[in-house]
Amino acid sequence: MEALAGICLSIWVGEDVAKTSPGEFIRQVKAETAKVAWPSRKETVTTTIMVGIMTLLLGIFFFGLDQLFAAIVKFLLSLLG
Repeated sequence: MEALAGICLSIWVGEDVAKTSPGEFIRQVKAETAKVAWPSRKETVTTTIMVGIMTLLLGIFFFGLDQLFAAIVKFLLSLLG
């Protein structure tokens, strides 16, 4: 990410950026990808389930909050007429 920010900054201030060939770029991508600590299948499944549960809970929470605000607005509008 820092490298991308550096490249963008260099382009923005008008500095020359070192050009790499497509083959060299692919080699660099493969080398960097090999350094990544990929999660295990169990970690991925657990995280996916947790995201699903939290999404469901937040959806229910915001639905309830929306219903509460709707009731408040209805009540306030009923006072007008």
